[in-house]
Amino acid sequence: MAFEDLKQRVRPDWREALRSILEKARSLGPQAVLAFDLDSTLFDNRPRQARILREYGDARSLQLLSVCEPRHWDTGWDMRAAMRACGMEDAEVEQRYADARAFWQERFFTSAYCVSDEAIDGAAAFTQAVAATGAQVVYLTGRHEAMREGTVSCLARCGMVTPPGTDGRVHLIMKPTLAENDDAFKREAHARLGRMGTVVAAFDNEPTHANDYRHRFPEATVIHLATDHSGRAVELMDGIVSVPHFSMEDVTHRA
Repeated sequence: MAFEDLKQRVRPDWREALRSILEKARSLGPQAVLAFDLDSTLFDNRPRQARILREYGDARSLQLLSVCEPRHWDTGWDMRAAMRACGMEDAEVEQRYADARAFWQERFFTSAYCVSDEAIDGAAAFTQAVAATGAQVVYLTGRHEAMREGTVSCLARCGMVTPPGTDGRVHLIMKPTLAENDDAFKREAHARLGRMGTVVAAFDNEPTHANDYRHRFPEATVIHLATDHSGRAVELMDGIVSVPHFSMEDVTHRA
């Protein structure tokens, strides 16, 4: 589904789903397991994307890209669209794209750059609220182990609960290497989640991953973050709740 189509799935009462999740987690305590994706779910990656494109602009003396800002990535993960949003003409975008993509690839999946991410609105407070229920917080991400240091550092800087936590109930599950397929890795990790306790809720921005959670844990509440995604044409299953962010403040214009 297109980004805008997914955003239209957000219902006015979406906050009730988050409140209900906290109530159920509180009732189960340490038996409860809540799984969170990171990129475009708890973290806004646009600052990291903009940083890399600025550095590419500096390295190639391309002034238009040297002033790239997170807003230039508002349409998603398409670097061509971001380059055009910075003011670059289509012909030059196509000419530069392969070089820019290689520059991006060397940096994006690293600890040194993931520290530039910022929290999705309300994400820090929500993870803290989950931890306060006594439940287990599991960050289940397609990031690989080489990014662990930067990921934990960014979680802490953004005010989220960090692994392992004082009581050992905060976990960070990552791919062994970058080469593993994200879809397959997360599906395999479902069995581990099931062994940890009762999966109360799972949060992900990718429709494919949200659907996989819905298949594997039909009793859990699956939350889809209507931020952005990889662009695959995947329909969300019935019963999945779409939310724009995690803020529990009932301010109409933010929903």
